[in-house]
Amino acid sequence: MLRLGLKGRYALVAATAMVVLALLLAAIAIVQRDGDRRTAGVAGDEVRALGRMALEQRGRTLAHVLAEALTNPVYFVDLEAIGDFTRPVLSEPDVRYVLVFDAKGRILHDGSSAIAAFGQSMEGPMSGQAALAASTLVQSDASLVDVTEPLFLGGQRLGGVRIGLSREAYDRAAEQAAAALMRNADRVAAERLRALAWPLAGLLALIGFGLWLVATKLVRPIRAIAAHARALEEGRFQQHLDTARGDELGDLMRSMSALGASLAAHDRDVRRLAYVDSLTGLPNRLMLREALARAMMVGRSSGTGLALLFIDLDDFKRINDTLGHDAGDEALAQVAHRLESRLAAVRLPAQPDVTGSAGDMVARFGGDEFVALLFGGDLRARARQFAEGVFEAVREPLAAGGRSVHLNASIGITLFPDDGDDPQGLMKCGDIAMYEAKQAGKNCYRYFTPAMTRVAEERLHLEHDLRQALAGGGLAVHYQPIVELRSGRIAGAEALLRWGHPQRGLVPPMLFVGIAEDFGLIAELGRFALERACADAVRWPDGQGGAPFVSVNLSVKQLRDPGLPREIAATLARHGLPTSRLHVELTESALLDSEPLALTALAEMRRLGIRIWLDDFGTGFSGLSHLRRVPVDGVKIDRSFVQDLLSDREDLALTSAIMAMAGSLGIEAIAEGVETEAQLEILRNLRCDLGQGFFLGHPVPQEELLAVLAVLARGLRAEG
Repeated sequence: MLRLGLKGRYALVAATAMVVLALLLAAIAIVQRDGDRRTAGVAGDEVRALGRMALEQRGRTLAHVLAEALTNPVYFVDLEAIGDFTRPVLSEPDVRYVLVFDAKGRILHDGSSAIAAFGQSMEGPMSGQAALAASTLVQSDASLVDVTEPLFLGGQRLGGVRIGLSREAYDRAAEQAAAALMRNADRVAAERLRALAWPLAGLLALIGFGLWLVATKLVRPIRAIAAHARALEEGRFQQHLDTARGDELGDLMRSMSALGASLAAHDRDVRRLAYVDSLTGLPNRLMLREALARAMMVGRSSGTGLALLFIDLDDFKRINDTLGHDAGDEALAQVAHRLESRLAAVRLPAQPDVTGSAGDMVARFGGDEFVALLFGGDLRARARQFAEGVFEAVREPLAAGGRSVHLNASIGITLFPDDGDDPQGLMKCGDIAMYEAKQAGKNCYRYFTPAMTRVAEERLHLEHDLRQALAGGGLAVHYQPIVELRSGRIAGAEALLRWGHPQRGLVPPMLFVGIAEDFGLIAELGRFALERACADAVRWPDGQGGAPFVSVNLSVKQLRDPGLPREIAATLARHGLPTSRLHVELTESALLDSEPLALTALAEMRRLGIRIWLDDFGTGFSGLSHLRRVPVDGVKIDRSFVQDLLSDREDLALTSAIMAMAGSLGIEAIAEGVETEAQLEILRNLRCDLGQGFFLGHPVPQEELLAVLAVLARGLRAEG
């Protein structure tokens, strides 16, 4: 069907008017006026529609870019990273709200600092469809446009991003433009009405002039505005409308041109926020992934390899804990600058630009992790040279918080195409290699090998099984007697965790405790051991000297919790165990990792009446200095000294010195690893207070310990 535009319609009306001119002169004027108003109304409707389309497109662009940036933070529930991305968008003048929600429609972040709505379901008439959206969803009402972009990771729907944009400014501009068109139409109609008084020849000329006027002054500008709006809809924000007109249409055209410039600026800002780390100025994780994908595509076609280096700063959390996060940020910014300098030192001459960073690049992956990408050349030699340069760079003192700090790094190196043929797989290999470097003692680098994947998968399976054991009662607590060497009575027992795996059998404590530390389960293990030990110890019968105490080990993670003393006191009260019957053991490394928090927690526990022992005493370099600051009640002499008492005069002298020191300080000395009668006799001669080891008693379940304690109690009653 032939579609007549504004120009065609006007011509048709003019031709009809010429036929019936003599009879319907006045009617022609009315028809012409109505036609002009309809023309202005159509133009106004189109301007309104274009304004709404531009607003919806802006919402789609913001939601899409923000969704790409938030995929990993939402997957790891990194609220700080989510806030860093959502707050700049929320600050836009026409953005009413920014909501990041999970797969169940619960709010993860609303762009505010307090996140008052965290965990709540989204409210409002548009929330239901938004929570279920599987693709980009645009909803609107009279006041705003709501755009929802779902978040997916590997086919898994993580949730989504909702952005609410106010229609007020766009609607006001559209109404103003429509009103301007209507006023212009009324003015033109009035001019034509006055022209009807002219002779017929003048009227015919005026009709021709009107036709030209509509075509050049109304239809052409409207078409230009429509084309500009379509360009904005397609993301071509650099289009410009040139006009020298001083009327309302000219104002509208200049406003549309300014809108395009504003959208272009917003688009640049959003892209900068999405691809650059604001703290270090380095490319961020999103840009790294895209650069890695481009580099691998070029590498496949050209046969060029690449290396990926995962760099993790060892024990960086200590800077944040002791000097504050601002000092930590200072240190990270300096490290980033040094990494860029080291990268420049290994960059190849005339290197192809395949990543957007002259081939090689270094990016901040998150927190204290950085990733370097090397493209081309002798990759093993370049990776080794860069890794050694990184060690030198981070070892140089850093100025943070007005203090000089020293760092080390662990680096995992993986190569393409040897280790992986897709970005996700290659990054996984690099992360595994970096973990192996940490397991090897930190401050070193490791190349990825297939065996590492098997080890990582094995540890992952064990971590999953350990979580199930914690939840389903698969863990047990055994008790190893602690004997008073002078009298031979059982003074107490140490609570030791045991895990009987359904398929693997008894899992060594060193293995599953290490897994718990790596996967953040150590605090749960500690709470489980404390709960079970208090519940069991309250059932132990009194013996000579009173009921035996129970000794429980504390982890570094627990010592960092300021609520630990309250938690222990509540556990003791819940089971009715006196505080004097609970001893806690901690290692020197626990004090070194979190000394300020540890000292506060230990002082509070000691005030409650809980006794504190320093475990593995003598193996560290600062044991004596700790005794000056830590309120301990006893030291456990490490088994390495006790085992060689009969053959090593130095161990005998050190053990004797430790016991003498403990006696002078008024604290107990406890010997670990007593495995022979000869060792026991020497310890008695050295006046050691307590002993623990296989010769004195193996770790046994609660029932066996109760049986032994009951026999001893009956013997004491018989002697009495």
